[in-house]
Amino acid sequence: MTKLQITPKHPRGADGYKVFSIRIKDDIVERIDHVSEKTGRTRNELIGMLLDFALENSEVVTDKKEKKAE
Repeated sequence: MTKLQITPKHPRGADGYKVFSIRIKDDIVERIDHVSEKTGRTRNELIGMLLDFALENSEVVTDKKEKKAE
């Protein structure tokens, strides 16, 4: 008889991902869902791609008042 092999469960976060919740407007969810339907990608995949793109294409701009003080 073959035995069921049970391997240890990896702790949460061990796969390099974190789970968290956010609040977003209904229209943004609808837009993401529309892209999801058109591309066959999950909402989760798209949100990850969009966040990565936004972070790679963003810059932090200091307040104009701070620049004058320097």
